[in-house]
Amino acid sequence: MRFWVGGYTADGGGSAEGIGVLHAGAPDSALAGGDLAFTGVAARTDSPSWVAAHPTLDVLYVAQEAAGTVQAFTRTGEETFAPLGGAVDAGDSVCHVAVAPSGDAVIASCYGDGRVVRFALDARGALGAPRIADGAEDPYSDAARQARAADVASLADLSSLADLSSLAGMVGAAAIGNLPLFGADAQAAAGAQASEAATEIATEEPTRVSRSHQSCFLPGGVIATTDLGFDLVRFWTVRGGDLHETQRVTLPPGCGPRHTVWHPSGHLYVVTELSLEVFVLAPEPGSRPGEGWRVISASPLADEASPGSDFAAEIALTRDAEYALVGIRGSNTIASLRVRDGGAAVVPVALADSGVDWPRHHVVERDTVLVAGQLSNEVAALSLDERTGAVGRVRRRVEVPSPTCLVAAP
Repeated sequence: MRFWVGGYTADGGGSAEGIGVLHAGAPDSALAGGDLAFTGVAARTDSPSWVAAHPTLDVLYVAQEAAGTVQAFTRTGEETFAPLGGAVDAGDSVCHVAVAPSGDAVIASCYGDGRVVRFALDARGALGAPRIADGAEDPYSDAARQARAADVASLADLSSLADLSSLAGMVGAAAIGNLPLFGADAQAAAGAQASEAATEIATEEPTRVSRSHQSCFLPGGVIATTDLGFDLVRFWTVRGGDLHETQRVTLPPGCGPRHTVWHPSGHLYVVTELSLEVFVLAPEPGSRPGEGWRVISASPLADEASPGSDFAAEIALTRDAEYALVGIRGSNTIASLRVRDGGAAVVPVALADSGVDWPRHHVVERDTVLVAGQLSNEVAALSLDERTGAVGRVRRRVEVPSPTCLVAAP
């Protein structure tokens, strides 16, 4: 099989030179268990950290992460591509692109500023203008805490002694309640202590930032996106070329939803980067497209996984969708989870060495798992027991510069 390889170039701290080409066995084979060979660069471009293919055209779309742009490339030879139009602005640290099954649009996710962006595609597959969706709101923000901080901060701007008389009823007034109510020194001290109190209040909890990370096309024209920073899964439909949010599902604080995969049973599996879990979401029976979604179960990836030192990456299904495989960076392992209850639950069954350092992405091709080791600069091919879901030993490996994404060529 032939694969297109995304990676980090020098602008992203990596050693790749653009979109790479990987052979796993014969390039025209339907199997990926043969010898691995990295054959060079299909298109030179800056940090194509994520690559997605058009469903019917010989066109690739890349998230140029460091530049914050999305670029389309059209195939010019067996293993060569050229730009199709110019790069189009998406947002800060765009880290993922997904192509609609209909081939009429691309959705980009931006880690740096939380943007979700839709690009319409023309008949050639060229990108249209970016249509930025409404931003997310943190479901765990403490509006009262922020208001309290603002109230106390306003004390620093007191310009008259009369202002001090209003402190008694204010939250935080006790911090300056013993100050004498006269003299310029009292005003200065009040201002300093008020500023300090405001800072303390405002920093009671770490600042949370929206971090869009992935999009997934679901049946019925629904799109699911993850927000790793705000612990959200958002659901969208398209109206007049724009993304319209229909629902959002809030996951536990600090879990960090990263990637999703659609299970043929009708469930959405969400892997959380920080808490190392898989949440199973499903819509209420009879609900309209993009509405009625809820969490119905959750499972840890493995007992051995350690939040804080391990970070989940990709989630992928086996060919029969009986198992989900999740990469774990840090311990550099692959967790296997068995699908239960008609897709409504998953349970961990095995944990295996990924064979690489920092398994950023992996793909499952029958009885072979190909793993991109971002920090070890290699791709490894591991065996997979399709009956048990257990990932076995490394069969083969090949040097590949800073790989972050693998996409099977048609």
